[in-house]
Amino acid sequence: MLINDKRYRSYTFQFLALMVLICLMAFLGWNLMQNLAAAGLNISYSFLGEPAGYDINQRLVEYNSQSTHWRASVVGVLNTLLVAVLGCLMATIFGVIAGVLRLSNNWIVAKIMAVYVEIFRNIPVLIWILIINALFLAALPQPRAFRGDNPEATMLFDAFAFTGRGIYMPKPVIYEGGWIVVAALILSLIAIFVYRRYARKTLFDHGVVIPVLWPSLAILFVPTLAMFFLLGSPIGLEYPALKGFNFKGGIWARGSLLSLWFALSIYTGAFIAENVRAGIQAVSKGQSEAAASLGLRPGRIMNLVILPQALRVIIPPLISNYLNLTKNSSLAIAVGYMDITGTLGGITLNQTGRAIETILLLMAFYLTISLGISAIMNVYNNSIKLKGR
Repeated sequence: MLINDKRYRSYTFQFLALMVLICLMAFLGWNLMQNLAAAGLNISYSFLGEPAGYDINQRLVEYNSQSTHWRASVVGVLNTLLVAVLGCLMATIFGVIAGVLRLSNNWIVAKIMAVYVEIFRNIPVLIWILIINALFLAALPQPRAFRGDNPEATMLFDAFAFTGRGIYMPKPVIYEGGWIVVAALILSLIAIFVYRRYARKTLFDHGVVIPVLWPSLAILFVPTLAMFFLLGSPIGLEYPALKGFNFKGGIWARGSLLSLWFALSIYTGAFIAENVRAGIQAVSKGQSEAAASLGLRPGRIMNLVILPQALRVIIPPLISNYLNLTKNSSLAIAVGYMDITGTLGGITLNQTGRAIETILLLMAFYLTISLGISAIMNVYNNSIKLKGR
């Protein structure tokens, strides 16, 4: 029998466990359908085509109250992805800086970073979201403070207005030919990536140091600015201006987005800082001493010797930190930021009464995002792991 055959025993038990799991899920699904039928209910997603009937304050695409529930869900998805991407980027910056500074030889700097880590990671993120949102409302002036001949507050460079309602900033306006400049910028960024990889490979293979900073800046700005002026400045800026009781024009980053973004970033950054510290300490001290004996400066030792090896320790727990930040963004409704939980799992659920359908869609969305983040980070993790000969 397969159970007694050592070659196939493990596969046999896995197959049996899979069959039991499938039968269990089938039973739960059948039981759900029976209960719904008994209650005179059915699973239907036709409500997604009905008018939503509510407004969404922060949105990246066109939307109004007469748009469908599906459109409202798309707006919520984009809002969730926006705060998740921005949060992961800023949390990584905070975490790397704090993790490195925790190992500083300066006692004061190291202790300040230790206090930051211990305070922020031991207090629930919801409390930090509420605290930071309250600070934004209390510390920043309202738009009316910018009115008058002697205003209480002024715009920064006549372009940025920091208010309790959010930050108003210039909005890029692309005219004819502007996309060519954008394409030149994208190609410049790709060229910088290729050049830096070439410089690193040359350093590792031949020990020759190729300048990186100034050539990278030249590659970024020279082609882009050349195309910008040759095409007659096809990209302009729309500045915010105070009209009536609020600013009009430009980009409005609402206070709810900023407070949520900042709170998630500094909270998750505290966990990332510990991962960075552990990763750096996992590298043998002899590595840095050997690099120093070759005449490398401390900055180059950290960038070329310590961090590349520490990444093998940092990346696996970093994936969990990114996943936690994305899922913690569902607390956005606490400050009025309309993410997918606030739209599909909040107002849409309450208006339509389709609890099962909306919850299933929410579960599918967060599962997809989590698996996507895990897949991308695992690919990167495999690219930096030690390769056997």
